[in-house]
Amino acid sequence: MGMKKKRMVGSTIMIAVLTLFSIVYIYPVFLMFMNAFKPFGEVVSDPIAWPKQPTWENYSYVIDKIKYGQLFMNNVIITVIGIAGIVIFSSLAAYILDRRPGRYTKLVYTIIITPMLIPFQTIMITLLKAMSVIRLSNSRIGLGIQYWGFGIPMATFIFFNFMKTIPKEIDESAHIDGASTLRTFVSVIFPLLKSVTFTVVVLDVMWIWNDFLLPLLMVNSSNTTKTLVLAAYTFVGQMNTKWQYAMTAMVLTVLPSIIIFILLQKYIVDGVVAGAVKG
Repeated sequence: MGMKKKRMVGSTIMIAVLTLFSIVYIYPVFLMFMNAFKPFGEVVSDPIAWPKQPTWENYSYVIDKIKYGQLFMNNVIITVIGIAGIVIFSSLAAYILDRRPGRYTKLVYTIIITPMLIPFQTIMITLLKAMSVIRLSNSRIGLGIQYWGFGIPMATFIFFNFMKTIPKEIDESAHIDGASTLRTFVSVIFPLLKSVTFTVVVLDVMWIWNDFLLPLLMVNSSNTTKTLVLAAYTFVGQMNTKWQYAMTAMVLTVLPSIIIFILLQKYIVDGVVAGAVKG
């Protein structure tokens, strides 16, 4: 009975600590949403107070000013291209590395996941020059392709650990039935990767959709290629910042990714736990 009480006390303390940390992180986001309904005067005078006269005027102005529909489609195109490449190439790489162990498998695996340890800032100037040379800068498609290189290492790491939980006998049965390696992966193995695929998709959607630095370097020169995050930054100036519009633009930017996360969050837990327990 004493041990049970200790566990209950420990669980209560842990929940309290996690709740406190959650409030600390969520509070700025709450202020952003709240200030998006205020006029400029209220934002400047008291940013933590409730709106005295909530208004939707900020949203109508921002949507018209930044051409929200066009920039939303830019984000969709970039994100879909990035996610598609990351999922396809990382899952294939993980499958081959797990199913075809060889002399250099560990070396290849190490080479693939090592870029996770390299800070983006150390290569951004070189990357900008290289992308300009091969004409992948100032392009939505080009930006989506660039995310492959940054997203595949982590995705391969996640897929590889999950792949170990799938018995190799399934592959052998498919081969006996005449299926090729590619057909086995597409028709048999990949459907079994549903939970971990959702994990990769949701994490990378949150990252790509809300990324700022890479789009700033690659697609900031034209209004037709900008992303929503870059458009939100246009309301922040050196001499004067229109905070009510900046907050509104950020709400319109992050809301789609938050909705996706909320709808698919259970798949993240399932995928990570399954890969961690048996990987």
